[in-house]
Amino acid sequence: MESTSMQHEERHPVVIAVDGPSGSGKSSVSKAVARRLGLAYLDTGATYRAATWWCLHLGLDLADRDAVAEAVRTMPLEMGVDPSVESVLIDGHDVREDIRTTRISEKVSAVATNLEVRAELGRLQRALIDAQKAVGSFSGGRGVVAEGRDITTVVAPDADARVLLTASEEARLARRALELHGDAGTEAVEATKDQVLRRDRDDSTVVEFQVAADGVVTVDSSDLDFEQTIQAVLDVVAQVAGVREVAPADTSTVL
Repeated sequence: MESTSMQHEERHPVVIAVDGPSGSGKSSVSKAVARRLGLAYLDTGATYRAATWWCLHLGLDLADRDAVAEAVRTMPLEMGVDPSVESVLIDGHDVREDIRTTRISEKVSAVATNLEVRAELGRLQRALIDAQKAVGSFSGGRGVVAEGRDITTVVAPDADARVLLTASEEARLARRALELHGDAGTEAVEATKDQVLRRDRDDSTVVEFQVAADGVVTVDSSDLDFEQTIQAVLDVVAQVAGVREVAPADTSTVL
């Protein structure tokens, strides 16, 4: 029987870019797509969270754009690309849980809207994407699923498949409330609303991630469950890039 790796070795490395607003499910869906296609996974949003953590760790005023940009330029960040195991190291310190705290969520837009920081992290993200084209990389040269704001237009505009994963505001708020509070009731949604909508509003001042650019395929997951959303993205990838699923389905995660 033909091995799954051989199915990919016969083609050039593939880059799949997934963009979208907060709560659209792009992280969980992108990880699942990467696993199913045998690719690496890059969470570009985590690089901004890591940068925010680093600047706060250094005691910087996030409003001091020059100081923040300089700190990010010298940040000793190591990003893992295994879709099954998150790994974010700064100066050898595991910060994968630290960068997901409310404290970071509330402050990350101050860093993400710094244009010098965006340029620096964009260079890092492109380098991480390019690294997966090498045979000795995590993916074995098969490629990567990269997700995050501006990935389809600025970081990887030449990706083999570009997807804007979106959902209604109601669906996005319910999903994020469930993720953060374990409940999608009215109180949990209200507690989540400001964080989600404010982040989208702030980030939209420097990057477009709510309307698909030319060549970007929109997938609306408002009425789809997790598996249906994965399949919708896989269908786009198969149609646009000719890459098909090689790993078994994983339905253990929810949007």
